[in-house]
Amino acid sequence: MNKNLIFIIGGVLVVIIIGIVIFALTGGNNNNGNNNQNQVVLTYWGLWEPESVMQSLIQKYEAQNPGVKIQYVQKPFTQYDANLYTRIQLNAVDNTPAPDIVRLNNTWLSKYQTLLSPLPNDKMSPNTYASTFYPTAIKDYTGTDGRIYAVPLEIDGLTMFYNKKLLTAAGITTPPTDWDTFIEVSKKLTKKDSKGKITQAGAALGSSKNIMHSADILNLLFLQNSFEIIDSSNKVVNLESTRAVSALDFYTSFTSTHNTWSTELGNDLEVFYSGKLAIMFAPSWRAFDIINSAPNIEFGVAPVPQLPGNTPVNYAMYWGEAVPATSKYKEQAWDFILYLSRAENMKEMYSNSSQIRAFGEPYSRVDLNSELLNQPYVGAIMEMAPTMTAWKMGEQGYVEENLRTAINQVNNGAKADEALREAQTRINTKLSEVVK
Repeated sequence: MNKNLIFIIGGVLVVIIIGIVIFALTGGNNNNGNNNQNQVVLTYWGLWEPESVMQSLIQKYEAQNPGVKIQYVQKPFTQYDANLYTRIQLNAVDNTPAPDIVRLNNTWLSKYQTLLSPLPNDKMSPNTYASTFYPTAIKDYTGTDGRIYAVPLEIDGLTMFYNKKLLTAAGITTPPTDWDTFIEVSKKLTKKDSKGKITQAGAALGSSKNIMHSADILNLLFLQNSFEIIDSSNKVVNLESTRAVSALDFYTSFTSTHNTWSTELGNDLEVFYSGKLAIMFAPSWRAFDIINSAPNIEFGVAPVPQLPGNTPVNYAMYWGEAVPATSKYKEQAWDFILYLSRAENMKEMYSNSSQIRAFGEPYSRVDLNSELLNQPYVGAIMEMAPTMTAWKMGEQGYVEENLRTAINQVNNGAKADEALREAQTRINTKLSEVVK
C-alpha cells in the first residue's frame, strides 16, 4: 500500500477518534455551546393562572437555580380531576408523560394520597406548616399516615354576595351575620306579584337545579351543625344523622316555608345579574363573572351567616400544589412549590393576577391576612379563613352530584331522611371503590 495513503487513513482515524471522545465528553449535544444534559425539567399543571401571571416567578427561580427548567401549562378545569388521576396512574404503568407539580382540590386527598409524594419534613416541618397556613390546610392535606401532601398557594371559600342597591332600598344597612336574621332579611327583600310569583328574590337557597353552589351551601350547613360527616377511613359517610336531616330541611325551607326563592326562577347567577336577586352564595371568584357580565350591579361580599351563639364555622374551597409519586424530580418539585409559597412570591403572584382581573388568589399565609382584610372582594375571605373547614369527599364531583339530587328529591316531595339515606348509599359505594 502507498505510504501516503497509509498516512492519510491514519490521520482520518485519529480525527474520528478525537471526535468520538469530544462527543462523549459533551454529552453528544452542543446546543450552541449550552450543555443541558443534567438539566431538570419540571412540568407544572396549573389551573386558574395563565402563563403570564407565573412567568416572572418562574424566571426568577430559574435564574437562581440554573439546573432547573419549569414548564408551566394552564389546564382547563373541565375533566381536570379525571385527566389528572388517569395520567398519574398510566405513568406508573407505562411511563405515559405526567406532570411533576399539580393542583389538588382541598377535598380530594383521600382519593389521591397513594398517588402523591409527601412533603419532606426536612423541607417544611408539620409545625412550621401549621403556623404558616390556616388550620383548614393542615386538616385537608394531612393524610391517614400523618404526612402532608399539598401546599396551598391560596385560600377561598363560600361567601355571601349581596346587591347593595336592593338592601339599601329595603332599609338594611348591613348584611345579616346569623341565620335567624338572615331569614328575616331575605323575607323582607322578597317581592311577589298578585299571583304570588316572585318578582324579586330575597335569597337564593332551597333548590339545586337553579343554584350553582347548592351542594356547597348544604355542606356549609352540615359543618355548622357539627356532626361527623365521614369516618377516619374516609370511606364511610353518615348522612342519616338527625343533624344532617335538619340541615337539608333548613336549606329547602327557603323554597317551601320561607318562599324567598323558587324552583321556577332562572339560574341564581343570572338572576343576580338582572338585579332581581338580593343575596346569593358563592366563592370569591364568582365576582369576576358579575363584574364581566353585569358591570352596573353594585354588590358586596360578606362572610356567610352563622348559627346564633355558636363558634363560627366557614366552608373552605381552595387548591394546593402537590407532587405525584411518579415524578423523577420530587425534591426539586417541592423546592419550587415552597419557593412559590414564600410571602414575597405570593404577593407577586397576586399583583400579577390583579393586572388581568379585579383581584388575585387570596393569600393562604396567616402572616399576610391583614394585607387583604380591607379589600372589597376578598376581605370576607380573610375574615373567615381562620375558621374555615371542609371534609374529605375524595370523589368531590360525585358527592356533590348526589347532594344536589337529594335536594331535588325534597323539592319534589320526598322526606329529607329518605333522600339523604339514598345519597349516603351511593356515595359510600363510590368511596369504597376509589379511596385506597
